[in-house]
Amino acid sequence: MRIEPAVVLAPMAGVTDTVFRRFIRRLSGCGLIMTEFTSSHGVVANHGDGKGKPRRTPFNYLYYEPDEHPIVAQLFGSDPRVLADAARLVQDLGFDGVDMNFGCPVKKVVKCNGGSGLLRDLPLVRRILTAVRASVDIPFTCKFRTGWDDRSIVVREMGRIAQDCGLQGVSLHGRTRKQGYGGRSDWDRIAELKDEVDIPVIGNGDVFSPEDCVRMFDSTGCDGVMIGRAASTNPWIFRQIQQYVATGTYERPTLRQRYELLADYYRMLIEDAGKISGRPLGKMKQFATYFTRGMPNGVRLRKRIHRSGSTAEVLAGVDDCMREHLARAA
Repeated sequence: MRIEPAVVLAPMAGVTDTVFRRFIRRLSGCGLIMTEFTSSHGVVANHGDGKGKPRRTPFNYLYYEPDEHPIVAQLFGSDPRVLADAARLVQDLGFDGVDMNFGCPVKKVVKCNGGSGLLRDLPLVRRILTAVRASVDIPFTCKFRTGWDDRSIVVREMGRIAQDCGLQGVSLHGRTRKQGYGGRSDWDRIAELKDEVDIPVIGNGDVFSPEDCVRMFDSTGCDGVMIGRAASTNPWIFRQIQQYVATGTYERPTLRQRYELLADYYRMLIEDAGKISGRPLGKMKQFATYFTRGMPNGVRLRKRIHRSGSTAEVLAGVDDCMREHLARAA
C-alpha cells in the first residue's frame, strides 16, 4: 500500500468515526486514514453470523464509506486467537490494512493488558503479531509507545519483533505510557527506531503545524508522519502541510471559512447520524471545543452550542455568530 502524501490521520477514540474521516478526506492532503481503535472481542462478537461471514452494520466503529480508501482498521486486545479472528473480519470487510494498538495509555484498556499495557510482555506481543500476520493477506502494521516508563524503553525490541513477524510498517508515539499525553514527545526515539528496522517507520507526537511535520521528517528520517490531536483542532493541517512542502508557505483559513467548516461538519453529522456511535448533538458539543479554539468570541460560541437542546439550535447559533462577527469585521 502506497501512502501519498506520507501523512496519516491517527486513530482517535471518539473522534475518527466515518463522518470525521470523510470530512478530513474532503479537505485533502491526508494520505491514509484510520478508524477509532476497536476492541477485537467486540469485532468478533458483533460481526459474525456463525459461519465466519461478516455483516456490516452502521452502528459500529468499523463502518466506512467507499470514498474513505485507503483506510486501515485499528484493533486492540491481548488474546492472539481473538485478534487473529478480528483481523480476518477486518480483511473481509474490505479494509486496506489492519493495525495493532500497543499505545493506548487509558487505564481501563491497560488494566485488561491492552494498548500500552502489552509493552510489559514482549513475548505476548510476538505471539499476537505472529497470529495476526498468519491470519490476513492485507498489509499489517502496529503502533506503540516508547515503553511503559523511562526505565523500560522497548523501542528497538518492539521494532525488531514487528519486523521479524513480517509486518509492513510501524508507528511510534514518542512518549511512554506513564507520560500519557503530557510532557514532550521524544523524537530521538523515532530516529532510533528508524535506525533499527528496515520497514517503514511513521512518527507520531507533538506535530501541531506544517513546520513541526517537516522538522519531524528532517530530524528523525521517518518515512511518514501521523497526526492526531492537531487534526481535531485544525482539520486543514494536512492541506497546509502539502502547501508548505511545495511552496514554503501555507494558507490559514479565514474567519468565514472556519465558521463554514464548523457548519459543514455539523450538517454531515446530522445527515449521517445512523452511521456513528453517539448522538449528533453530543458530537456537536464535543467538537465545538476543538473547532472554535482561537476564534474571536469562541468562548461565547461554545457556551451557546453547549446550552443548545437540538441540532437545529446549534446550527442557528453558528449562523448567528458568523453573521455577527463578519458584520463587526466589515
